[in-house]
Amino acid sequence: MNPTNLESVIRDRNIGDVGKEMYELISTLYPICRSITGKGVRDSLHIIQSHVPLEIREVRTGTQVFDWTVPQEWNINDAYIKDSSGEKIVDFKQSTLHVVGYSAPVKAKMRLGELRKYLHTLPEHPDWIPYRTSYYTESWGFCIRERQLRAMKDDLYEVCIDTSLTNGSLSFGELLIPGKEANEVLISAHICHPSLCNDNLSGVAIATLLAKLLTRLSLRYSYRFIFIPATIGAIAWLAANERTASKVKHGLVLACAGDSGQSTYKKSRRNDAEIDRAVSHALKDSGAPYRVIDFSPFGYDERQFCSPGFNLPVGCLMRTPHAEFSEYHTSADNLDFVHPESLADTFWKIVSAFFILEHNKRYLNRKPQGEPQLGRRGIYRAVADQTDGGGRERALLWVLNQSDGSKSLLDIADQSGMEFGAIKRAADVLLDCELLKEVPTSAERSA
Repeated sequence: MNPTNLESVIRDRNIGDVGKEMYELISTLYPICRSITGKGVRDSLHIIQSHVPLEIREVRTGTQVFDWTVPQEWNINDAYIKDSSGEKIVDFKQSTLHVVGYSAPVKAKMRLGELRKYLHTLPEHPDWIPYRTSYYTESWGFCIRERQLRAMKDDLYEVCIDTSLTNGSLSFGELLIPGKEANEVLISAHICHPSLCNDNLSGVAIATLLAKLLTRLSLRYSYRFIFIPATIGAIAWLAANERTASKVKHGLVLACAGDSGQSTYKKSRRNDAEIDRAVSHALKDSGAPYRVIDFSPFGYDERQFCSPGFNLPVGCLMRTPHAEFSEYHTSADNLDFVHPESLADTFWKIVSAFFILEHNKRYLNRKPQGEPQLGRRGIYRAVADQTDGGGRERALLWVLNQSDGSKSLLDIADQSGMEFGAIKRAADVLLDCELLKEVPTSAERSA
């Protein structure tokens, strides 16, 4: 049986092996050289299109987006370093990280002393290739293993970087899944990095599978997924949606979400937005270790969505945050560094947070003078199984006591210390017995 809403999805988890499916998507995307513009991004977006009905949008070179200008489009065909015998000792086709991102084209011969200033290594990790970029300053360079550099002799080297910088466009993918309300949940993942798995093919894969799931469900909110190049992509999206961005009532940036570390949630600039509370509650309910950290104006695109001109309620969900794992921005962030189990764990925590958002409503107790008699309505018979230590009875009493129209179910779950699902099930029972009535949201009142 196919699930019809998030509650049935969480109850049955009958949607296949999502961890395996996400890992396979990462494996497909991994070899592609991506940057903030160019064919690699488009190729990646077309692959995502094979899973969900993504629209690919283009923003032309030279377009002014607030204080930024969309740069020239960068594409790469090949790059290598050959020694005097003609042997390729560095080959872009062996690793997309070998070339500094946005390198200008170069065809030259130079001795090692001159070439060294264009070579980037990680002395502390001699077998790893670093990831470096030069987006907005014309330059070029190679990233190689420190061990390779140590083995290079004072020779005459042939250097080739076959790239182009031309007027073109910046590409990003967007998908809106309509719900009953026009208010939106924004999910963003950056798609500009080359062969790096945790940062950020993990976020791309999780967002893709979330979109694939939500397209099949009946939803309260509308869900907007964007797959964008970091910084400039978010700014370009905001510039194009400046008048309608206020529809975003909740948002998540997904990054570094597939490693074996514990989940980490970075709160929005608002600090106590509903998304902050929903994700924090979902992480607590999971029973696994987690961290919640305060907003800071560096990191991923949450800092663009939370910039003071917008101040959208957008947080960032990660496992190990960027720069807190040594593999960050190196060739060691590979297919061995991400795990299907971790991807699936992050996926289900997000589904749980969305379940909270979907059902976080306010109710009014229709019999507020003392406790209503539950026994004669058969409610105790519905919940009297005491194997849970009376938890379901407590949930009923919490919901009845706090439902004065001002408290949401998430408020009640936080105050009681109980799982949101238990509070929601209690509210359902009380609704069926006509002891509660729903308080319409502002969106419902204006409809």
